[in-house]
Order: sequence, then structure tokens, then C-alpha cells
Amino acid sequence: MRDILRLLKLAWPYRAWLLAALGLSLVTLFANVGLLALSGWFIAAMALAGINGTPINYHYPAAGIRTLAIGRTLGRYAERVVSHQASLRLLAGLRVWIYRRIEPLAPARLESYASGDLLSRIRADIDSLDNFYLRLLAPVLTALCSSLLFILFLWYFSSAVALATGALLLAAGGFLPLAVHLLGRKPGARVTQTSAELRTAVVDGLRGMEELLAYGAAGRQKERVVELNRRLLADQARLAGLAGVSAGGVGLCSGLALWLALVISIPLVRAGSLTGPQMVMLALFCQAAFEAVLPLPPAFRLLGQTLAAARRIFSLADETPAVNEPREPAQLPETPLLTLRGVGFSYGDGAATLEGIDLDLAPGRKVAVVGTSGAGKSTLLALLLRFREYDSGSITLAGREIREYDGETVRRLMAVASQQPFLFNATLRENLLIARPEANEEEIIAAADIAGVHDEIAAFAQGYDTSAGEGGVKLSGGQIRRLAIARAILKDSPVLLLDEPTEGVDAAAARSLLERVFSYAEGRALLVITHSRIGLEAMDEVLLMDEGRIVERGNHAELLARSRRYRDMWELDGGMLESGGRERADCAENVLNVDLPL
Repeated sequence: MRDILRLLKLAWPYRAWLLAALGLSLVTLFANVGLLALSGWFIAAMALAGINGTPINYHYPAAGIRTLAIGRTLGRYAERVVSHQASLRLLAGLRVWIYRRIEPLAPARLESYASGDLLSRIRADIDSLDNFYLRLLAPVLTALCSSLLFILFLWYFSSAVALATGALLLAAGGFLPLAVHLLGRKPGARVTQTSAELRTAVVDGLRGMEELLAYGAAGRQKERVVELNRRLLADQARLAGLAGVSAGGVGLCSGLALWLALVISIPLVRAGSLTGPQMVMLALFCQAAFEAVLPLPPAFRLLGQTLAAARRIFSLADETPAVNEPREPAQLPETPLLTLRGVGFSYGDGAATLEGIDLDLAPGRKVAVVGTSGAGKSTLLALLLRFREYDSGSITLAGREIREYDGETVRRLMAVASQQPFLFNATLRENLLIARPEANEEEIIAAADIAGVHDEIAAFAQGYDTSAGEGGVKLSGGQIRRLAIARAILKDSPVLLLDEPTEGVDAAAARSLLERVFSYAEGRALLVITHSRIGLEAMDEVLLMDEGRIVERGNHAELLARSRRYRDMWELDGGMLESGGRERADCAENVLNVDLPL
């Protein structure tokens, strides 16, 4: 019931459209039932008049039949237009609502969701709510209003016919939908869950096809998809069986209502309480009245599936953001001076991911953070961007605690090229303009030139209008990385954060890239997170991290002189390049990171 109330609350802003659809549905239903009943009365009255040779005024009934026929046609068309307009507006509003609820959750709270599952909740589960608003809410209200009026109309002619028809309407529109709902609740919920799992498996399988084939796991993934598909078809077959039974049940009640009306009306005709044409009218009216409850069993059959989809949406929307935004955020500072003192962070498993981190990032200062995977480098970046809340210590921005600023303000000061950049299925120009939509062509080219990707883009047949493909599938890994750097540069922010900027780029190109970036970053604060030793000699400070702590710090020359760990890392990373194996290493790196043209 709580989920239903929440769905009704979400529909409240669109009540005018929904009420208009309800009104048109009632008009269409009354026209259809009235047309059948009046036609039956007219035909019977004309037949009796012909047999008895008595005159009859057929103008008014004929006009009424034409009016009802036209009203039914126009009403049906208008009802379809308005109801679908209401439904589409409502679903569009729901998508905006769920996006606004999940945007503050990214990225920390969304990491536990598979991308296919998120897509399923935002698209398919939202679409499933169409069943509630268009196929359940409107038909239930229509059935309640029309059934009451139908019974009152029948009561005027015969209370017995009204009671019999009312009982059958209650059976077809009340007990039968309830039974269908109870029998279809579990299969419907499983359909929603299995559909989501199937979409996730298919999306993950397609995106990870290279890895699946490389590790020989494609067969297991295929078996999983086939099994999920089998389970989905089995539950859908159960629901389809319920649909057939429910349709037959409504048809049975409709036929019984017609025969009961005749059985009850015949003695009344003999007694003179009803005329023959009225008996025919009542019988056909009783049969046609079941059009009001005809949509209810199919709607209640899908209620379990719809509520399961609603719960999946609400569970996502009710997630608590990882970062609490201030009620009255501080104003944007003029000087983006970042200072970290004793910063600690844990993911909640008891082990500290970061501990005692001290860092100064001021305009004109270049800092590199190096270390093995899992040392906490990317977590540090997430704390600076206000994607996560640090547990201890202090992070200040321009002398004020960073918690006093809202996340958007903090991120407005920073341009980021992440380790796993995402490109939309749009042109390269559009992907770059995400950083700064008002940027002109010269600024775009300048940013791409600094990132070392302009010449390759210019070589494409369509240049910057070349499509990147879904997730940048039409580009190489190195091109994606450099395009992300160009996007960060185009943003023109006072703080530049680069996460593994040279990954996927050969050594010579990486050194040239960093030299151009360093030149661009003069006067800006620059933080580079890297595994590579390239460019470390130009840094003002290098922080060597291990297991969430800074174990060594200083400039390149100082660390080489006093730190055995740093010296080992430097020699291990550069040994091949500074020995006779330089050509072999360059060859291997170029093979692995080749940039293929589109």
C-alpha cells in the first residue's frame, strides 16, 4: 500500500491530464453501452410496430443512435490521445525525478550497481509504471464510477436485474482481478527481477566480450543468459495463462448477466411492468456493461510486476548520498588553495584506505602521487572532488573546510581527466564541449593540440564531427585518454587533476604530452596520479603512497638520493628503456597502445 501511495503522490502534478482521460473514458464507455442498448430497443420496437401495424416515431431513436456512434468514435480517439499524453508526460516526469534523486548518489553510492541494472531501473522499470497509471488506475476509477451509474439505471427498471448484474460485475471486476493478482504476484515480481538480471547479463556480456573470449568465459556467460531467458519465458507463460482465464471469466459473467436479465425480465413483460423492447434493451445493456470491468483482470495480473518495478525504483531513489551538502554553502573562493592535514578514510570494512594524508596544492604547484594499485591514489582524488566524505583530518579550500562548499562549487574549480574516461555516442566535438559548451573552434583545437590528439582528429574524414561511438568504441585507448585530457584542458579550471594521463600512450608521446601539459598548467595547481616515472623529474613534489599512507615525499632528486623504495621503482620502470632493450620495449608498447584511425 505504501508503494501505491507513493505512486499516487508522484502522479498528483499530472492530475488534470489523468482526470481528463478519466472523463473521456467514461464518455466513450457510456456511448458504447448506450449505443448497444438503444440499438436493441430500436430494432425490437420497430419489429413490434411492423407486426402490430402501429405508428412509431423513429427519428429521435435514429438520431440518438447516430449521436452515440459518433460520440463513441470521437470519444475513443480523444481518450487515447489524452490518456497517452498523460502517461507519457508522467513517465517523462518520473525519469526527471529519478535522475535528480540518483545524481547526488554518483559515483560512490552507484558503484554497487551494475550498469545494466541501472539502465533497467531508469528505462524498463519506469516504463512498467505505465501499467499502473494507464492500465490500472484509470480503468479502476472508470469501472467504479460507471458500474455505480449502470446499477442505478437498471434499478429504475428492475431491482432484481440491477442486483444480479451488480453481483456479476463485482465478481468480474472485484473477485476475479483479486484472484488473478494473488496468483500472478510472485510470477510478476520474478518477471521484473529476471528481466533486470537478463538485461544486466546481456549488457555486461556485450561490453566485456573481449575479456570473456580471452579468458574462455563466453560459454558460461551464454549459459547464464539462456537460463535467465528460460526462467523469464516460464513466468511469462504463467501470466499469459492467467490472462486467458481472466478474459474467459469476464466473458462468462457477461453472458450470465445477459441470460439472467432475460430470465428476470420475461415475467415482468408478461405482467406488463416492462415492454418487449425494454426487455431487449436491458439484456443488451447488462452484457455491454461488462466493458467497464474488462480491463481490470489484465491490469491486476501485472500489478505484482508493476509494484516490483516500483520498489526497485524507490530503493534506488531512497539511497542516502555519500556526501552531505551544506544547507548554506560558502561562496566560490578566488584562490583555489587546497590543503590536506591528517586525512583519513575507510570504505566501512574496518581497514583504513587512507591514513594521515598531508598535501598542499596551490596555484603554480605541480604534485605527483605515485604508488602501486590499491595504494589509495584514486580515493584521494575522490575526496578532493567531494565524491566521498573523509572520516578524519581536514581538507580546506582557500582556508575553509571543504565541507562548507557544495560539491558543484568544488568541482567547478577542478578539471579532471579520470582513469576511465567516458565518451558519449556523439561527435568528438560534442564530447569536448561537455567541459565548456560556449568554447569556440580555436579553443577546441588548442586544447586538443595540447593533449596531442588534434592531428589524429584532423586526419579523420569528418574531423571533429567524427562519431566517437558508444563509450568511445571507435577510438583507441590512447585516443580516448588524450581526448579526456583535452576535455579537461578545455574546461580551463584553476585546478587540473590527471589520473594516469599517460596510460595507453607510448613513452615518447607520453613525455611530449606531459611537457605540453606542464606548460599549459603554469599558474595552475596540478595533481598527477600515475604509475609511470615519466615526468616526475619536473614535479615540485612527489608523494610515494603505499597501503593508504604517504611513505616518502620530496622532489625527484631528493627521493632518488635518500629513498631506496623510490629508486627501485624508478629503475624498475625505466630499466628497459635505458638499456639495450629500449627498442624492444618501445615496440611492445606501440603494439599494445597503437592508435587506430576510424
